[in-house]
Amino acid sequence: MPGPSLPPPVGALRDALRAALDGGPAVVPLPRTTTGAPPAGTTLVVRTSGSTGTPREVALTADALRASATATHERLGGAGHWVLTLPPTHVAGLQVLVRSALAGTPLTAADPDARFTPDGLADLLEPALAGDGPVYVSLVPTQVHRLLAAARDGAARGLAALARCGAVLLGGAASPPALLAQAADAGVRVVTTYGMSETAGGCVYDGAPLRGVRVRVRPADPSGPARGVPSTEPDGSGAVGVVELGGPTLAAGYLGDDAATAAAFRTDDDGSRWFRTSDLGRLAPDGTLQVLGRADDVVVTGGVNVAPAPVEALVGELLGGEACVVGVPDPEWGQALVAVVALPSASSVLAPLAPDDVARVRAAVATRLGAPSAPRRVYRAPALPLRGPGKVDRGGVVALVREHEARA
Repeated sequence: MPGPSLPPPVGALRDALRAALDGGPAVVPLPRTTTGAPPAGTTLVVRTSGSTGTPREVALTADALRASATATHERLGGAGHWVLTLPPTHVAGLQVLVRSALAGTPLTAADPDARFTPDGLADLLEPALAGDGPVYVSLVPTQVHRLLAAARDGAARGLAALARCGAVLLGGAASPPALLAQAADAGVRVVTTYGMSETAGGCVYDGAPLRGVRVRVRPADPSGPARGVPSTEPDGSGAVGVVELGGPTLAAGYLGDDAATAAAFRTDDDGSRWFRTSDLGRLAPDGTLQVLGRADDVVVTGGVNVAPAPVEALVGELLGGEACVVGVPDPEWGQALVAVVALPSASSVLAPLAPDDVARVRAAVATRLGAPSAPRRVYRAPALPLRGPGKVDRGGVVALVREHEARA
């Protein structure tokens, strides 16, 4: 039941979700952007992050939300005390409320207007950890970066509390391998999640689908947004395609956009329904899903297609920060591959890395991923621009680089 640590707006939203799951009116956490009542059976209307353009409104049913919450608790080993640090208007934060409401377990939540800080997280987690049973929290990679950086600077309360949690769901953006390794070394039980509003949140945990969820990889439609994507992974190890997800967690569709619903949600001849994501991925020999980034993030440089995600993971590992790799218009290459790395010690403006460091990064990337994947330029910044809960704003990164280079 909501306690003193649950801000009234969050408690009211949790109560509304509980009522909606039992057949009450649909919950709409943000002002509607489309007209008309949601279709019958809608329990929650949630906006997408807008990564592919204008955000859309997604209709989720009680069955989809229940399937997601039940499978999550099953994967984690049982229900527990949830701690909410994410916005309760996006699907990841809303699912924390749904899981708590359905399981009838305690919930602790940050003030929705409060800025995330490592000590603030410790203040939320420590009372919850004093109780019985496991404590769960959902975070985005940027928050874990900040926790690790604070611990390196001597402020380890947040990271120490996180290490006592039963599980830390990490999603909303790609989780660099170096970040996962550092968290594991600190004793944090990270469970990486992959999903989106259209799948009622995360539905693939540590590469393996939750119970009932289906995953497949399909060739890119040459007429669609995935045109020109690589046919193999950057290291040449296997075929790459567009990720499609199926199963009981799928949304009913988009509100006010029948064409978009028909394009994204497809039904096979056998009656199985699938959601076609905008992400590239491959299935490993053991059946786990490896997500390589968004199809429309692929950079074409010198006529070669480069998927940013593997480059970002390696650059971030080399430099010890969160990296974003983008294509910047270039007269010679069409698009020049440029990396921007968030380093807490960086100045308040974008600054180029020293030439020797750039050479080291380029050599390492060329050796591991091939010469076309080596960034032409590398910059450091105190933080990366974000959009939504922890998603890097790639357009914002391109704008930062172009503005800096125009002044140079």
